[in-house]
Formats: sequence, structure tokens, C-alpha cells
Amino acid sequence: MTDPVYRTILLFDIEQFGSRDDVEQAYLRRILYDVVDATLITAGVEETAALRADRGDSVMELIDTQVSVPTLVKTLLTETPSQLHSKNRLLAAHARMRLRIVLSSGYVAVDELNGWVGSDLNHAVRLLNADILRTALKRRADDCVLCVSNGVYEGVVRHGPLGVRPDDFHRVTVDTKEGPTVAWLHGAPVRDAARPVRGAAPPDTVADAPAHTSIAGDQYGVTGGTVNGDLRFDRPGRGDRG
Repeated sequence: MTDPVYRTILLFDIEQFGSRDDVEQAYLRRILYDVVDATLITAGVEETAALRADRGDSVMELIDTQVSVPTLVKTLLTETPSQLHSKNRLLAAHARMRLRIVLSSGYVAVDELNGWVGSDLNHAVRLLNADILRTALKRRADDCVLCVSNGVYEGVVRHGPLGVRPDDFHRVTVDTKEGPTVAWLHGAPVRDAARPVRGAAPPDTVADAPAHTSIAGDQYGVTGGTVNGDLRFDRPGRGDRG
């Protein structure tokens, strides 16, 4: 196994991918790659600065820490929705692609089977699959919904970098196998999904934070995404659809 390296973790997942037939799934995957590639290019992420893992209905990106996270957040709030709208406006309503997006960070290693491993990566996947994120996307007219980890919020978002409004994010608590974890969801709260938090606050609770949403249910396991290579960031070109 390689030594863990610290990276920005960016995840995209297609809503209701399994309900589509094979032709629709193949088409949506092409659109997903186009949207992800356009997002990275706009954020100034060079091909050599990111490593990609394909999980069928989702894409995971490990991004070098030299890439500006404020720029990446701004791009996810502007360019990504714009790209999705441009693609979806040509499709029937039932065929459009909608995305759950998570931006996090942490240590990731590659095991002997070329799988990505690490508790920080597992944490990001838990957020991606959280009920609160799924519900938020279902109840909004937008084509995507963005969730950032507590670390990204505290280190970047709450400082209000140009193009990012901290007040547009609200705090949520996701109950996982490892215990409650704090994250920040962009957009209006999903009010009727809220319930009181039981027990003590998690270690990364933000002092004097606004009222937050807590959701139960983490029925998803570890990520296990695979990649051909290691963490040297020498992946194929973005035009490739492997």
C-alpha cells in the first residue's frame, strides 16, 4: 500500500442512475464526464493535478492541494450548474441528469488492488450517500446540490472568498457508523427531514453555529473505488471515457 497523501476530495453522483436503461446510462455517463471535465478546467485544475476513479454512476477526483479550494468551491456553485443546465435543456424532463456533489479533503492511500482507501475518503462517501443530500436534491428544482465537509467550510467557505456566500450554506449532522459527523449543505434547509440530535455534540461541532439538520441512516459501506496507477497523478486525458 502507498503512503497516505493529503488531497482535496471531489465526488459527483448521478441521481436515480439505476432506474435508467443501458442506453440512457451510457449517455448520462458521457454527460457526467463532460460536466466534471469542464468544472476542473474552469477551476484551473491541470490533468496532472488530479486523479480520477470511475464508479459507474459516480466519479471521484483526488486533487492536488496546490489547487485553489476557494476557486474550486466558486466553480462548483457557478460553472457546474451552468454546464448541467446547458446539457439538460436539450433533454426531456424525465431524461435530465441531476447530481449530488461533495467537496471534502483528507488522507488517501492506494492498496495492493489499486483501490483507494482511507477513513477521510469513506467520510466523503458517507456524505455523498446521506439521506439529507438525496432529499435536498429531490425537493429542489436545481440540477445539482453541493455539500462540503466541516473542514472545507471552516477553512474556506466561512471566510467568504470572492464568489462564495457563507450564509448560503447551512449546517447538517449526518449519523454514520462512526458516529455523528458535521457537514454544510448549500441552499435552503430540508425542514421536515430534521430531528433533534441525541447525545453529545461531535468533536468537530462548530461553536455558536445556526440550527442544524440531523439525519439517520448510513447503510453504505466504504468506497472501494479503483484506479489504474498510483497517486502520482499520471492519469489518462480528460477526453478518455474509460
